[in-house]
Amino acid sequence: MTDRSPTSRALAGRSLTPRPLVRRAALAAVAVTGAVVLAACGGGDSDSGSGHSGHGASAGASTSAGASTSAGASASAAAHNAQDVAFAQGMIPHHRQALEMARLADGRAASAEVKDLATRIEKAQDPEIRTMTGWLKSWGEEVPEAGMDHSGHTGMSDMSGMMSEADMTALEKADGKDFDTRFLTLMIEHHQGAVAMATTEKEKGRYSAAKAMADDIITAQNAEIKEMKQLLGEK
Repeated sequence: MTDRSPTSRALAGRSLTPRPLVRRAALAAVAVTGAVVLAACGGGDSDSGSGHSGHGASAGASTSAGASTSAGASASAAAHNAQDVAFAQGMIPHHRQALEMARLADGRAASAEVKDLATRIEKAQDPEIRTMTGWLKSWGEEVPEAGMDHSGHTGMSDMSGMMSEADMTALEKADGKDFDTRFLTLMIEHHQGAVAMATTEKEKGRYSAAKAMADDIITAQNAEIKEMKQLLGEK
C-alpha cells in the first residue's frame, strides 16, 4: 500500500519541517562561535601588537640610546682641537723631565726647602701626566713614549724650558749647595716654559678640561717660580 494514513502524513510532516530550522540554528551557532574565536584572535593580536609595539618602543629606545652614545662620543671628539692635542703631547714629556729633576733632589739637595719643593712638584705633575695620557688615548692620538724627556735625545730642544742632556748630566753630578743652586736655576727656566705652553693652551685650546689644567699650571708654577727665586736670594 502506497497511501499513508493522515496520521502518518502528519508525523512525517512534523519530522521534516524542523530540519531547515536545525540547519539554520547550527549555522548560526557556528557563526557565533567563529565570531568569538575571531574576537579572541583579534584580542590576542592586539595584545601581541602591544607586545610588538613595546618591543618596537624598546628597540626605538635602544636605537635612541645608541645614537645618543654615538653622538656623545662625537661631541667629545669634537670638543677638542689641534692645540689641545699639541698641549698634551708637549706637556707630558715636559712634566716627565720635571719629575726626573725632582727625584734627583733626594740624596743630593742640602736644603730642606728644596727637598720639599721637589716633593710637591712630583705630587702635582705625576697625576697630570696620567690625565693627559687619558685624553690622548680617548682622542685616538699618539701618547709620547717614556724617554722623550731629554731634549738632547729626541730633538725637543725647541720645546720651551726643556733641559738639554748636558744640563741633566750636570744636575745628576751636583751635590749639596751646588745641587740646590743648579736645581732651582734650571727648574725656574723649566717652569717658565710650562707657563708659556699653558698660556698658549688657554688662548687657543678648545677642550675645557685641558684649559682648566693649563690655568692650574699657570697659577701653581708661577707661585713656585716666585718661591724658587726667593730661595736663590733673587727678588
